[in-house]
Amino acid sequence: MIHITLPDGSVRTFEQDVVTPMEVAKNISNGLAKKAIVAKVNDEMVGLNQPISADATVSIYTFDDAEGRETFRHSTSHILAQAVQKLFPGTKLGIGPAIKDGFYYDFDSEHKFTPADLELIEAEMMKIVQADETYTRQELSREDAIKLFTEKNEPYKVELINDLPEDAVISIYTQGDFTDLCAGPHIVSTGAVKAIKLLNLAGAYWRGSEQNKMLQRIYGTCFLKKADLDEHLFKLEEAKRRDHRKLGQELQLFTFVDEAPGFPLFYPKGITLRNNLETFWRELHAKAGYEEIRTPLIMNRTLWERSGHWDHYQENMYFTQIDEEPFAIKPMNCPGGILLYNSQLHSYRDLPLRWSELGLVHRHELSGALHGLMRVRAFTQDDAHIFMLPEQINEEVKGVIKLIDSVYKTFGFNYHVELSTRPEDSMGSDELWEKATDALRDALTELGMDYIVNEGDGAFYGPKIDFHLQDCLDRTWQCGTIQLDFQMPEKFDMSYIGEDSDKHRPVMVHRTVFGSIERFIGILTEHFAGAFPTWLAPVQARVLPITDKFNDYAYEVASKLEAIGVRVEVDSRNEKIGYKIRESQMQKVPYMLVVGEKEATSNTVGLRKRGEGDLGAVDVDQFVADIAAEIKERR
Repeated sequence: MIHITLPDGSVRTFEQDVVTPMEVAKNISNGLAKKAIVAKVNDEMVGLNQPISADATVSIYTFDDAEGRETFRHSTSHILAQAVQKLFPGTKLGIGPAIKDGFYYDFDSEHKFTPADLELIEAEMMKIVQADETYTRQELSREDAIKLFTEKNEPYKVELINDLPEDAVISIYTQGDFTDLCAGPHIVSTGAVKAIKLLNLAGAYWRGSEQNKMLQRIYGTCFLKKADLDEHLFKLEEAKRRDHRKLGQELQLFTFVDEAPGFPLFYPKGITLRNNLETFWRELHAKAGYEEIRTPLIMNRTLWERSGHWDHYQENMYFTQIDEEPFAIKPMNCPGGILLYNSQLHSYRDLPLRWSELGLVHRHELSGALHGLMRVRAFTQDDAHIFMLPEQINEEVKGVIKLIDSVYKTFGFNYHVELSTRPEDSMGSDELWEKATDALRDALTELGMDYIVNEGDGAFYGPKIDFHLQDCLDRTWQCGTIQLDFQMPEKFDMSYIGEDSDKHRPVMVHRTVFGSIERFIGILTEHFAGAFPTWLAPVQARVLPITDKFNDYAYEVASKLEAIGVRVEVDSRNEKIGYKIRESQMQKVPYMLVVGEKEATSNTVGLRKRGEGDLGAVDVDQFVADIAAEIKERR
């Protein structure tokens, strides 16, 4: 008899001596059994046919779960490897993991893969799927595993085996006539994979080292249903159309040049967009009781040694010398804010101090990691640091959470929250880390917020709450963060005079809302496909005279809009009105105001709204009032 405990705490009893996760799934429901992909038995991920011979805790995962998707896609990478070796004999195998939304496999082949090859490989993969070959697991001794892959002429697999710990369990998986080194687990059989698409090719150094051979990497994705695959492929194409690097150049917002890799350049329209974001940010922070500060871009080495950045972050920093003394360009704003705090005496009555800073920081990113505005080497962090009494932590953290929530709602973003705990490379005592982590957890719980625990991903000086935005293509972007810090106040001997007239140590919160102005602009550009809300748009309205005969009236309309602060242009070129309209549409201008004889004599405009088309004649003064309200309310 075997007792199986399920995630909800209920217990299922089986009379036989051995049971499999698939039998457990069937015992729960036939529907779950049909959808089941992989299981966790106690703390180990296993295949659905893995025998269970003792009482255990069992969880069943489907494609709706991250564990299920990872197993499904990793299993498909084995189908890819099998197909490649069938079509291109002699190809040696690297590794083939699941990744977000798909999988890849690295190959060492004398054949240079082309996009045309991907169609052939895909067809061969579907033959393997139709054969419905079972994944069979087998454990080998180190000697037998090395012998097997030596005979198969798979030097990369032999290298991986040799690098495994002495006590490692070495397993292989076989489907049909194909065998691969793999820890598993896998799906039951290849027939479960109904929808496959190979996406692109890339080069990849073996084990990520430039000292090793360059292999050929094939990327792909897969789903249970073709409809889900089609939706995913549509989103990939839509993401290309929305690529902020392309739109930034087309809309004359920002650009990138070879002479400054990782350092974006902003056009006037991009600066208009940026300034509006910063104005919005400043208004919100002023209402929330923040005061803005500015700290130096370059500070000496002793500061960074004291802050811990020299030991924990040096590889990401830029350095220089001033008067033969070593200095560093700041990668973070917090040490400067601490110096400003320590420049004065503070009483408990002064706290909390909420200091905000739009601070330019520089971080050395590898050239291969650079990606438009999403990953740059110089960016403006919308930082704020709150210095507080220990008893103020809860309310201050909740205040920041509410502020961040209000910003994201303004842009229509959904988001999820992660609580990141102590990393291996950290400083400070266990007691302080536990106290800080509990404080963040309590704030989230009191606000009724769901969150995911992200073990070991905190900052080196404290735990943090991270906010991950979800855009219109269901992609997530980590932007806002709240980091609770007991360490920096200790390192910098920060203090305040308490009610008892003695010195006490303040607590510090580091937080951002946008994360970085540049990255947030990149996210907004892709989320809105360059069609920004009217209040953000670099050009909010464009007046289009049908002929130059009506230019005077066009400028009269524009002057009324300018008088209330609307960013308006007049297209007075000697072009056909259809051309002017199309160009304004290409530039994503929210409102087009067509004016001719009829409009000039009736004090109206022919109103065209982005995304809605021709709305007919509208009184000029009414339109001025309407757009003013839309901008003021930041709709």
